[in-house]
Amino acid sequence: MQILQVDNVTKRYAGHTALDNVSLAVEKGSIYGLLGPNGAGKTTLIRIINHITAPDSGTVTLNGHRLTAEDVTSIGYLPEERGLYKKMKVGEQAMFFARLKGLSRGEAKRRLTQWFEKFDIMPWWNKKVEELSKGMAQKIQFIVTVLHEPQLLIFDEPFSGFDPINADVLKREILELRDRGATIIFSTHNMDSVERVCDSLTLINQGRNILSGNVEQIRRDASKGLIALEFQGDQKKLLDTLGDRVKHYKLSAEEGALGSKLTLELTDDQAVKEVVDLANSAVTLNAFTRVIPSMDEIFINTVNQNNTLAQ
Repeated sequence: MQILQVDNVTKRYAGHTALDNVSLAVEKGSIYGLLGPNGAGKTTLIRIINHITAPDSGTVTLNGHRLTAEDVTSIGYLPEERGLYKKMKVGEQAMFFARLKGLSRGEAKRRLTQWFEKFDIMPWWNKKVEELSKGMAQKIQFIVTVLHEPQLLIFDEPFSGFDPINADVLKREILELRDRGATIIFSTHNMDSVERVCDSLTLINQGRNILSGNVEQIRRDASKGLIALEFQGDQKKLLDTLGDRVKHYKLSAEEGALGSKLTLELTDDQAVKEVVDLANSAVTLNAFTRVIPSMDEIFINTVNQNNTLAQ
């Protein structure tokens, strides 16, 4: 079941097209990655979903109805540009945001206490915000974003500024929120996080959606025709023997444990057995593996290919 659907959304600013006919669909109870280079249009799309700005054309629907200003109460938004009042005390400010989101004073204090104890930051309740480290301030912002238990959460670069330990804590919290029924969209440049927590993703480049789908399926599709060989023998003889069955190859900068390592992109993914047999006839083949690209590699390759086509 889809909680959010974006259909053919376009947004222009003074001659610049920030979003060009973008569509995507987010399944309820999933974690959805919104990816793209800087300036690709991700933040513009997030602002439209949050009803901060409106599209020039296209529609956004939430739970099957067209998005309205009232729907914002069921959305939690953590922007990349954090905004806390530096002179206010931490607890006072957290209570202020909680009350803005409709919680009673008693319920706000109860929920905030639970979260502050969970993050081990209760001793900072009466400190001023300006005394917090960047990572600590981001924990406060995360708490006030999720406190009213919205059905849709949107995090823009949520791991920015966190050390690896606290980034891992936040990833676990995001997974727990998903398991409790929340739907989460997050925009990030951290491809490791995409691989570890996202169910699906959309990649935007130059205002267009250039890749969407299930993360594991995208990785499997990108692996078609990619194999790695470890061998002993003459590399030139190997490549000559394989001929036009290979359209691209890359020699590893390091020797593999079982000899020279060569990554090949085959012309025909169905010809793996033939390629392995030919390689065996040309060199001593010690290992053969399928290569599954990382999300970093998929991101870079897809954006570069799209930029080349756009020239």
